[in-house]
Amino acid sequence: MLTGIRDAVIIYNPTSGRGRHQRRTQLERAQSILKQAGILAELEATTGPGSATEQARNAVADGRQLVIACGGDGTINEIVNGLAGSQVPLAVLPGGTANVLVKELSLPWDIPRAADRLARGTLRRIALGMAFSPELPGGRRYFICTAGAGPDGKLVNAVDVETKRRLGILAYWMEGFRQMVVYSFPAFQVVTAEQQHTATLVVVGRTKHYGGPVMITTEADLFEDRFEVFVSTTQQRWRYAMDMVKLLCGRQRTIAGAFFWKTTSVRCEPIAGEDIWAQVDGEPIGKLPVEFQIVQDALTLVVPSKN
Repeated sequence: MLTGIRDAVIIYNPTSGRGRHQRRTQLERAQSILKQAGILAELEATTGPGSATEQARNAVADGRQLVIACGGDGTINEIVNGLAGSQVPLAVLPGGTANVLVKELSLPWDIPRAADRLARGTLRRIALGMAFSPELPGGRRYFICTAGAGPDGKLVNAVDVETKRRLGILAYWMEGFRQMVVYSFPAFQVVTAEQQHTATLVVVGRTKHYGGPVMITTEADLFEDRFEVFVSTTQQRWRYAMDMVKLLCGRQRTIAGAFFWKTTSVRCEPIAGEDIWAQVDGEPIGKLPVEFQIVQDALTLVVPSKN
């Protein structure tokens, strides 16, 4: 139980993902469920890209005891960046296009039911990932689920906000098929203390789930202070197509030219001057070079009850 927590705010994205037209009604039902558990939760809509970070920081400054995020991966990432380093816990409700964290926590895709499980949840202190890049405001950005570089970074950078709003996850599948035809799979260096590879794709995971139905870093653990890294070294388009089928079938560990290992720091560097794009939690962060590091004891997470 969330003992002692009385004052909360639900920061929600009114325009993201499926079910957005019924979201306000469902959130009001969630408010009632939380109130029965003794938690008074105010609804606060985001106002545009980046606003959730400032809203989360304001919640910390105002002495809120809990911040609940309802939106997609991008909204959650913004709120994480507003809460990181504080003691104010984060809880999540389903919303948005993919919402990797909701899947990772095995929450139902039903806001009132998820709220009931959160109200009976427990608090855990966890590590976060941090991306360091000269292209980022302030040079760095936290992430909670996954980061990557290569074709997934290019895909995320190519999908525009309006198309994602209209088509949801279909926008990513459409862009993914397009990139399979036009992307040249340039190589770059992936360097850690344990291994070094010339790669065309890297996924740096804090979660088993990656996006949609796909799971890649299946031995990653939110409660472990390490990443699981997946690297693909192939540059052949037809091989990538075959590898995607294996990913969808849960056979990622059988992919030829792929490597998995755990670490706390990953450096990605371009080789031949080609632009190679990166992403964190499904949000673009610009081009390589990028370094991903574990930041211990960074966030308090509400872990929902199992039923």
